[in-house]
Amino acid sequence: MTEITARGGVSAAEDITPAYRRYALGVLLLAYISSYVDRQIMGVLLEPIRTEFALTDTQMGFLGGIAFGIFYATLGIPIAFLADRWNRRNIISIAVAVWSVMTVACAFVTGFWTLALARVGVGIGEAGSSPPSHSMIADLYEEKKRSGALAVYALGVYIGIMLGFLVGAYVAQDYGWRWAFVVVGAPGILIALIVRFTMKEPPRGHADGHVHEDPGPIEWGAAVKQVKAGFAHLWRDRVSRHVVLGVTLVSFVGYGGAYWGAAFFIRSHGLSLIEVGQYLAAVIGGAGILGALIGGRLADYLGEKDKRWRLWIVAWAKFLAAPIIIYFFLEMDTAVALWIYVPTVLLGAFYLGPSFAMIQTRAPVAMRALCSAIMLFILNIIGLGFGPQAVGLLSDWLRPEFGAESLRYALLILSFISIWGGYHYYLAGKHLKDA
Repeated sequence: MTEITARGGVSAAEDITPAYRRYALGVLLLAYISSYVDRQIMGVLLEPIRTEFALTDTQMGFLGGIAFGIFYATLGIPIAFLADRWNRRNIISIAVAVWSVMTVACAFVTGFWTLALARVGVGIGEAGSSPPSHSMIADLYEEKKRSGALAVYALGVYIGIMLGFLVGAYVAQDYGWRWAFVVVGAPGILIALIVRFTMKEPPRGHADGHVHEDPGPIEWGAAVKQVKAGFAHLWRDRVSRHVVLGVTLVSFVGYGGAYWGAAFFIRSHGLSLIEVGQYLAAVIGGAGILGALIGGRLADYLGEKDKRWRLWIVAWAKFLAAPIIIYFFLEMDTAVALWIYVPTVLLGAFYLGPSFAMIQTRAPVAMRALCSAIMLFILNIIGLGFGPQAVGLLSDWLRPEFGAESLRYALLILSFISIWGGYHYYLAGKHLKDA
C-alpha cells in the first residue's frame, strides 16, 4: 500500500523493513555526529583561539553559547513546522550542507565578530536537523522500542564530541586551529548527499499503526496557531512540562561543562592540547556512549514493568552523579580527577534517549517535529545559549579572588543546577502514572 506522507513525496509503507529502519537510523546518526563535531569543535580550540585574538572568557562563552544557540533554537520552530508538512529527508539534507559549509568558513575568520557570524551560520544550519530526525525515528520505531532507538541517535552527541576533541586537538597541534575547522566541516557535504539520495520519507504515524493524512498547503496564519498549540501541549501535559524543564536544566550544566571542559583541564590540571583531546575523546566517547545506551535500554526495560521508570531512571542518575561531580571539581590531584570524571560522564548521558522519546510519545502525531523543536528551542535558548556564557561570566567574576582556578569554581557552582533538573524528571515520572 502506498501512502502520501508529505507534499510532493510518496513512500511505500512496505518498504519500511527492519533492515531499512536500522539503515535509516544509522544515516541519521551519521548526520547528528557531523552536527556535534561541528558544534563542539570550539571546545577544544577555545584556548588557541582565545590566545590569538586576546579574548576574555565572557567573549568565548558568547561564541560557544549565544552566537550559536539563539539562531539554532529560534529557527528550529519554523523549520519543524515545515517538517511536519514537507519532506523531512530533504530538509535534513539541506541543513547538513549549510552547517558544514559554515564550519569551513570558520577557518577564514579575522577576529571575534567574523567568528561570531560564522558560528551563527553553523547554528542556522543545525536548526534543521534534530526535529525532523526525531519525527522520522518516531515514525520508524514503535513506542516500546523508541527510547532505545532515540538513545542510539543520541550517541551522535558523544561520538561527535569525541571526534571533535580528537581530530581538533591533533590537527590544531600540527597545522593550526583554522585547519581543524576545514577537516571537520568538509565531510558533511558527503553526508548531505547520502541523506538526500539513499533515504526514504516514512509514512507519518507508521510505527503507531495509523497513517496521518497529508496536511495540505501551508497557511502561515495556521502555522502560528499550531506553534501556540505546540507550546500549549507541552505546558498542559504535566509529563511533557517536567521533561522539558528537566532536560533544560540538565543541558544548561552539560553544555557549559562540555564547552569549557578542555580549558578546565588545561588551566587547572596542566594538560596539553593533545592530552586533553585524547583523554576527553576516550572518556566522552566511551563513557558517554555507554551511558546513553544504558539509559535508553534501562528506560525501555524498566518502563515495561512500571512506566514511571522511563523517566525515574534519569532522576536517579542525576541524584547519584551529584556528589561525584562535587568531588571531581574539588579534587586537585590530576590522576584522581581523571578517573572520577568517568562516572560523571556515564551517568550524565542517561537523560538523552528517555527525554526525546517521551516528548515524541506524548506529542500528537501531526506535531511531533514541532513539539521536538519547541523542546529544543527552550533547551537551547537556556542550556546551549546561556550555559557556556554563564560559565564564562562567572569565571571572569571569580578571577580576582581565585585567579587561574576561577573556571574550576564557576563550573562547580553551576553544577548544582543538575540536581534541580533531576527533581523535574522525578515529578515527570510521578505524573506519568496517572497519564
